[in-house]
Amino acid sequence: MPIKIPDQLPAREVLAREGVAVMDEKTALRQDIRPLQIGLLNLMPNKIRTETQFARLIGTTPLQVELTLVRIGNHKAKNTPEEHLIAFYQTWEEVKARKFDGFIITGAPIELLPFEEVNYWEELTRILDWTKTNVHSSFFICWGAMAAAWHFHGVPKHTLEKKAFGVFRHRNNAPASPYLAGFSDDFSIPVSRWTEVRAADIPVGSPLELLIESDATGPCLVTEADCNRLYMFNHIEYDSTSLKEEYERDVAAGVSIRVPHEYFPGDDPKRQPLNRWRSHAHLLFGNWINQVYQTTPYEMEKIGSAGRKVQPLVA
Repeated sequence: MPIKIPDQLPAREVLAREGVAVMDEKTALRQDIRPLQIGLLNLMPNKIRTETQFARLIGTTPLQVELTLVRIGNHKAKNTPEEHLIAFYQTWEEVKARKFDGFIITGAPIELLPFEEVNYWEELTRILDWTKTNVHSSFFICWGAMAAAWHFHGVPKHTLEKKAFGVFRHRNNAPASPYLAGFSDDFSIPVSRWTEVRAADIPVGSPLELLIESDATGPCLVTEADCNRLYMFNHIEYDSTSLKEEYERDVAAGVSIRVPHEYFPGDDPKRQPLNRWRSHAHLLFGNWINQVYQTTPYEMEKIGSAGRKVQPLVA
């Protein structure tokens, strides 16, 4: 089934070129089914690119998905036209009365700041608490995952001496997890961050389970089954050229930066990088959407009901 996004959203044209089925409002209304309601709180500076990346991943499942773009209300975006935000985004205040089957919170390029010094931290903590009552399943990405792990469990982030930057091999710690159905034993995932969380900091006896990790860059994917939460500390959603553009931006700005690990063929920045993580990105998001579909209530008002405990289905 197609993904339902606004007709004029720039992502629509990109997805159509890639063969992703996209649905308009009129067609959606003719179908007698309830689409999954997925919210995307987009904290990344280039919102148009980020919304396309996530729409691509949730739009290739066999289910009808309606994507709602959400932004922080008291934060002014520097790299996205205000007209785009007005046309396609709602603030969290505008959607907080709604229920969502799934809700994604992205990363943000502010990881070196202490959480409490982020100018929208107070609103973000309210949003994180709101997901407990208004969201069936939450998916936190990179800095968003670190923020959620800190807020819910006190898991700290640590500053790295050198940026973890490139494409790193990761291992599958939980082949039986429904979120990792179809995953290889090891696989590549893009990493781009100046901070890390450490497996040793995950509280003993906590509901957090480490599904994917790397010897080089540490924890990658953690699940919290009782609350239907996923914490992805890396950028599995990245485009083929995302790391290339980050590298070229830093070089142009005079930032001391290494060539991304195992990214350019022969470590030559003049050569075109090959995408070695795309299939696993689609697998992960497809598995997540399937779990949301299998376990979310049909009556949306029951999402977040007190005492409701839903375990993921077995693969």
